[in-house]
Amino acid sequence: MNGKAKNDVQVISSIPQLHKILGLPEPEHPLISVNGLIKRNNFEALNAKPVVYNFYSICIKKHFKGKVKYGQTNYDHDAGVLSFYAPGQVIATEISEDDGAMGDWLIFHPDLLRSYPLFSRIKEYGFFSYAITEALHLSVKEEQTIEKIWEDIKQEYQSNIDTFSQDVIVSHIDLLLNYCNRFYNRQFITRKKVNNDVLSKFEDLLNEYFEGGKSLHKGLPEVQYFSEKLFVSAQYLSDLLKSLTGMTTQQHIHNRVIELAKNKLMQTRLSVAEIAYELGFEYPQSFNKLFKNKTGITPNEFRNLN
Repeated sequence: MNGKAKNDVQVISSIPQLHKILGLPEPEHPLISVNGLIKRNNFEALNAKPVVYNFYSICIKKHFKGKVKYGQTNYDHDAGVLSFYAPGQVIATEISEDDGAMGDWLIFHPDLLRSYPLFSRIKEYGFFSYAITEALHLSVKEEQTIEKIWEDIKQEYQSNIDTFSQDVIVSHIDLLLNYCNRFYNRQFITRKKVNNDVLSKFEDLLNEYFEGGKSLHKGLPEVQYFSEKLFVSAQYLSDLLKSLTGMTTQQHIHNRVIELAKNKLMQTRLSVAEIAYELGFEYPQSFNKLFKNKTGITPNEFRNLN
């Protein structure tokens, strides 16, 4: 077993190591495992403790009585959600009761995907960086679709391993993630009122940041600043905004900077360097570069046109 870090976060590097800690039989394949929800008596060694799993994890949970700690915040799980963890995240799961809990747990090591296109593409699935509160809520029909693919993965996992096993398993995981991506985009649409509220609050925060002079004292705002204010993860906020407006959080920030810069170039006699500092840039050259990338001309050229 790997040693613990100074902050007592336990790192679990392999799937066989996890099985040993949980008292489960050896996995059928060293790079992947499919299990039902782990019962509390098996999970006692990890219960409520911060753990880093160095593999991907996908959980279907129904009627789960417990909490998951993500960062410094505890979240209760609703029924019927699908949650995702990427390698390297710190997760603390507390199982309070076993009664009524149903679900499945799919874990796979990045090495399972290493010789496949999915190895690079999986990093594009933002939901592996979503917070627990942003889990995927499935309709009955969607749940049936996911469960069918899940059963195909489980069946292949439990079959005798041959030269095609890994190809088939990875193709099923690829299909599963594609459907999850589709269903997450559906969730952005069906929760449009809630999401529009987030968009409105984000725009208010963006206005307040610049109008309140925070840019002059704190520099350009970072995506994390807004995600923390809105109580969502940075990746979820960017995906949500992109689904509503076609632009990520960073693109919204840059567009607002350019809009304000144009106003200052037109309406004031401030130098380009002074405008850059007011907008939060440490170096005027960075401002010049962003302005030209967005408009095709330099700030001075824009000022001379008007």
